[in-house]
Amino acid sequence: MVRVKLFANLKEIAGIDEILVDVRNLDELIGWLEKYYPQLKDLLDKGYVSIFVNCKLVRSNVPLKNDDVVALLPPVSGG
Repeated sequence: MVRVKLFANLKEIAGIDEILVDVRNLDELIGWLEKYYPQLKDLLDKGYVSIFVNCKLVRSNVPLKNDDVVALLPPVSGG
C-alpha cells in the first residue's frame, strides 16, 4: 500500500490527513483520489498541487510501490 499524506487545505477539503491506497503509479493514484474525494479534483486537475514521492518532487507519472510515501502539497498564498 502507498501512504498518501495531504497537507494544508487539501487536508481540510478531504477531511483526512493520511490514507493508504493500493495503486501502481501516480496517475492511478490521482484518479483514485478524484474518484473518492471529488472535492480535490479541481486542484489536482489544474496542476496546482506539488507532488513528492519519498521526498522527491515529481512532475510526471511515476511507478509506485508498497511503502512509498506520496505527499500532496497545495500552493501557499504569499509564498
